[in-house]
Parts: sequence; structure tokens; C-alpha cells
Amino acid sequence: MKATVLFAALALAACPAFAKKSCEELKTELEAKITSHGVKTFTLTIVPKDEKTDLRVVGTCDGGAKKIIYQRGAAAAAK
Repeated sequence: MKATVLFAALALAACPAFAKKSCEELKTELEAKITSHGVKTFTLTIVPKDEKTDLRVVGTCDGGAKKIIYQRGAAAAAK
């Protein structure tokens, strides 16, 4: 139980550090991670943080001013 609480606290403390990354740097890292999991067809798009979307948000960047959204599948690659 203590390990879970510690892990959660560390994860939350690290979130602002990831938000400070440049969007292109974070997008490149996310692309590599997604590809390493065997996903071949997907799209990552950088949008303003206030833009409404039904797609999955996989990261924030530029100090929290933007977010990166993920879409998997053939429809994503066609865009």
C-alpha cells in the first residue's frame, strides 16, 4: 500500500516536468513508445489545451499550453 501511494505521489510530481518539454520533442518520444508497442497506424496531433476533442490526450507540452492527442487506426493515417 505504501509503495502504491509513493508511486502515485512521484508520478504526480513528475507531470509538470513533462509539460515543460517542447511539443515536437514529446511527440517524437510518444511516437517511438507507441511504435515499440506494435502499433503501426496512428496519428499524434498537437492542439491548444482548450480545444475540445473526443480523442485520447496522451501528453501536455509547452508548459501546459498545448496537448497531444492520439488516434489509432487507418482513419487516423488518412488525415
